Amino acid sequence: MANYLLVSFKTCPWVQRAAIVLREKVIPFEFRHIEPDNRPDWFLAISPHKKVPVLRIDDKVSLFESNAIAEYLNETIAPRLHPADPVARAVNRAWTDYVPTFAESVTATAYADSEADYTKAAAKIPVAFDRLERALAAQGSGPFFNGAAYSLVDAAYAPFLQRYVFLDRIHKIGQLENYPRLKAWTEAIMNRPSTHSFPAAEFEAMYRTNVKRRNSWVSQFVEPARAAAE
Repeated sequence: MANYLLVSFKTCPWVQRAAIVLREKVIPFEFRHIEPDNRPDWFLAISPHKKVPVLRIDDKVSLFESNAIAEYLNETIAPRLHPADPVARAVNRAWTDYVPTFAESVTATAYADSEADYTKAAAKIPVAFDRLERALAAQGSGPFFNGAAYSLVDAAYAPFLQRYVFLDRIHKIGQLENYPRLKAWTEAIMNRPSTHSFPAAEFEAMYRTNVKRRNSWVSQFVEPARAAAE
């Protein structure tokens, strides 16, 4: 098997997506974290967009953009994480294409500069949640997007559903409870070992630190790590 190096910022959700696919396929890989404000020359030399993720294969080829990495890994290494049926596969890919819009909707509260901006961002969440709730109803009985089988759709949404949970714990948004299928999907994803690049509590603490560092409106509600864990 090839040697794989996945270059990351520690809390980047797009890298997390690639790492999830690697773990689901039980592919050995090296995880190398860099600082977003201090990107080393060796990284700039291998990253065409100067962004993470970059998947380096045998120190010869650089793959970039999380969707392209996920599709490559799915095409080249079993088990396949797309449905075998071409129509179902196309539906899955269409919902994967919705991920950037979904991500922006569910995490915008973390970036709001004022309470008014926060409220405006939170008001957009039901639109995204309702779309996913309807999609899940059409797809099957869960626990994952396609039913019992884990897929690239699950891997794509996992980092952003996780971040919604983290944000909801910082300052209650209170939307997920209104969508039973989406809530069950989120719980299944949160309980999936492949979701986590770090121990769950450690990663949540890192995420809270990042939110605090942004100095956005919601950052005032970030409690010290010990208090948040109790």
